[in-house]
Amino acid sequence: MHDWRETEALWRYGLVREAADPGLSCRQRGVVVRELVGGLHEHPGGELRLLSRSSIDRWVRAYMAGGFEALKPVQRQGVARTAAEILAEAVALRHEAPDRTGAQIARILARARGDAAPSARTVERHFQRLGLSRQIAGGAPRAFGRFEAEEPNELWISDAMHGPAVIGPGGRQVKAICFAILDDRSRLIVAARFTPAETTLRLEGVLRAALEARGIPQRLYVDNGAPFASGQLARACAVLGIRLTHSQPGRPQGRGKIERFFRTLRTQFLVEISGRETLQLAELNRLLGAWVHQAYHRAEHSETGQTPIERYSTCAPRHAAPAELREAFLWLERRMVAKTATVSLLGNAYEVDDALVGRTVDLLFDPFCLDRIEVRWQGRSFGQGAPRQITRHVHPRAQPEIEPPPPATGIDYLRLLAADHEQTLKNRIAYRDITPATPDPDAPTSKDPS
Repeated sequence: MHDWRETEALWRYGLVREAADPGLSCRQRGVVVRELVGGLHEHPGGELRLLSRSSIDRWVRAYMAGGFEALKPVQRQGVARTAAEILAEAVALRHEAPDRTGAQIARILARARGDAAPSARTVERHFQRLGLSRQIAGGAPRAFGRFEAEEPNELWISDAMHGPAVIGPGGRQVKAICFAILDDRSRLIVAARFTPAETTLRLEGVLRAALEARGIPQRLYVDNGAPFASGQLARACAVLGIRLTHSQPGRPQGRGKIERFFRTLRTQFLVEISGRETLQLAELNRLLGAWVHQAYHRAEHSETGQTPIERYSTCAPRHAAPAELREAFLWLERRMVAKTATVSLLGNAYEVDDALVGRTVDLLFDPFCLDRIEVRWQGRSFGQGAPRQITRHVHPRAQPEIEPPPPATGIDYLRLLAADHEQTLKNRIAYRDITPATPDPDAPTSKDPS
């Protein structure tokens, strides 16, 4: 109803705005009105209308007296056929159980009030006027306003994007995954890196680089994917005092800023490297760092009116100590101490304090070095576990991002074999040279007188 009245008022205003000019005399206004009365006018509803002189005069007087609002059609006030107390009872039934439909409430009222009960359509219209319709009360689409953090490092947003195919570890072709972390206030990319896999370990590497370079944020807003929902990430944030927040499933609106950055990354960076079939992952990251610092951070943002680096420069970051950072990114596993005062982890065995026998302890370790683990019980440290049997030095999920080829030994096995074979042939003894020849009976001798 409101939209119809608004549209009708706009149409009327378009017709009478010239005739309602206060600067016109009565004679001049009469000429304009007569021109309007003499022709057909297209209505927003699609039909052509022939207007009367009285209608035009009424609209002109209404606009000159009350402005645009006075041009809106008068909304009719119908006579209520349902008693106010019954409609109030319908509202109470809705508040009592918001999931009740209008038809269900009408059935309840019909059972309780008999012929005085309204129809289901009447109940629904009444709820709509009061803003209590079932869709609005329980499942209306949520409105999202424009949010922005008040200070840099107040909120970081992180997400992952699938990138191009590149040459990864071991010379294999892999799909590059870009982990990026964006500061909500300044739109600065605190860290970004292409990795060969979408894992928690890769995300931790990017996050640790961001923390070392830009300090500790108050909040970290992430997706619900497996790398972001891990216990390791939750522990790292808890140790550093970062509030970790996950977006609600099916509602990615809160990650709009970083999704916009990914679109910029595709249209300004990835488009420039398309077609490079032999691009190495390390080279891709080198080019990414150059583009972020030299192009993206120095370009004026359309939303803020400043470059990201200028907007971020007002920040006084809080940095963590190296020991605190190391503690945050230690992995944790729980194990029960055996009767032999040992614990096992990924096939490795470690000796621990005898007092921990039969207890479940926390093992903290660097995934890249399983030779050393720290043993804790109920928050108390019981020192390092003494290695008893080490069969694995690196966690299975802690493979290096780039596996360098082993250094060349300079040994050509086949050439050595060939050289030895040739030497053997040279030193080989010819038996025909050392075996005496059989004398020829017809050959002359020195004692032959002839």
